[in-house]
Amino acid sequence: MLPYDERISQHLRELGISPSYALDRGLPLCVEPAEVVLIGLDIFGRARHLEPEAAQHWSAMREAATAHDIELLLVSAFRDVDYQRSIFDRKLAQGIALDDILRVNAAPGYSEHHTGRAVDIASRGCPPLTEAFETTAVFEWLTRNAGRFGFEMSYPRGNRYGMAYEPWHWGMPNFQGSPSSSGTPRTLRPAGR
Repeated sequence: MLPYDERISQHLRELGISPSYALDRGLPLCVEPAEVVLIGLDIFGRARHLEPEAAQHWSAMREAATAHDIELLLVSAFRDVDYQRSIFDRKLAQGIALDDILRVNAAPGYSEHHTGRAVDIASRGCPPLTEAFETTAVFEWLTRNAGRFGFEMSYPRGNRYGMAYEPWHWGMPNFQGSPSSSGTPRTLRPAGR
């Protein structure tokens, strides 16, 4: 298997994404964790994983929300680079333009989901992965409480990365360089590495 950065370069080349994509967007390379643990099933019945520390924080946040009669529904969590590539391949096959895909999906190697430290969250009665999520009690609860558990919204309106507004996407803020609504840089390599 190719080294990680070479795999990323190959995916970008094959998809026709500029080698300057990350620099142009200010997106850091997102490194996959050495270990991920099962955190449960998503709304589609698929097993989902996070890196161990993020999994603990997710579990604590979910329990706290439940105690306030708020149900955090999991849509997505860890995604490896090859899965991210399959998202691009599927959308391109559907005739979606590459620039349109890049507004809503980071290129393979640059998705915060690769780190195992980001989740997409939904609410009952609201279509998943839509801006309507911002009108839900779940979003309101997250806005007030997610920071206590180490999560923050990664892609607020007008974010510096040129990504679409994603009120459903919440990541761990203790990483330098990753998307951050606070503007504080985060790293995508676990501390101590």
